[in-house]
Amino acid sequence: MHNWSARKDVPLGLMKEIAQERLVRVPTAGVALEGNLALTGGASGIVLFAHGSGSSRQSPRNRLVAEYLRQRSLGTLLIDLLTPDEEQVDEYTRHLRFDIELLARRLAGAAEWLSGNAGTRDLRIGYFGASTGAAAALVAAARSPRQIGAIVSRGGRPDLAGPELPGVLAPTLLIVGGDDVPVIQMNQEAYAQLRVEKQIKIIPGASHLFEEPGALEQVARLAADWFLRWLPEAAVFFRKTPKTR
Repeated sequence: MHNWSARKDVPLGLMKEIAQERLVRVPTAGVALEGNLALTGGASGIVLFAHGSGSSRQSPRNRLVAEYLRQRSLGTLLIDLLTPDEEQVDEYTRHLRFDIELLARRLAGAAEWLSGNAGTRDLRIGYFGASTGAAAALVAAARSPRQIGAIVSRGGRPDLAGPELPGVLAPTLLIVGGDDVPVIQMNQEAYAQLRVEKQIKIIPGASHLFEEPGALEQVARLAADWFLRWLPEAAVFFRKTPKTR
């Protein structure tokens, strides 16, 4: 049972949900993707979740993180980067989940949709990427550097972003489980290539899925702190910085 909270004395499950999710269809890169959008009053930003490696927006791990972010006054958009038909095919072939180029294009399109949506256009966008979704987030951010204010990777494969890593401008936090040894090395290699404000946090005793007691709670708090540190600052920076053509 998860016993975590925005305030230390109140379990999250007992707190009133700040914002109800609503189903949205997001046109991006030639397809319409389903997502769950939730906004909070006076939000400090909005976090777009990028799932990977066969996961979906219904992932209980990312949904728990998203709930915590909303308790911390951040909007969330959990979106499936593959259509239902593509997910069925990928269940057997397992190739689309590693198509970083495809995932990055669709993620960037979803961010563009948020930037043009009446309810979210004034909010700075953060990416929360898991597994291959982290690579897609970094590639998408590198190609649209003015659009994204911060990035968090949970058990991600940032190494798959390859040559795009030095072009990322958004402050980036890499979170890895202490027992996820191969992924730790992959993250350390990617970390060395990043040229922005960056941190790597290794959670002792946590595996790749952060299923151990208290592990996911640490992920959620680290992510919320990172987004709340950088998204408001990004909003000020981008308002002051003239757009280049």
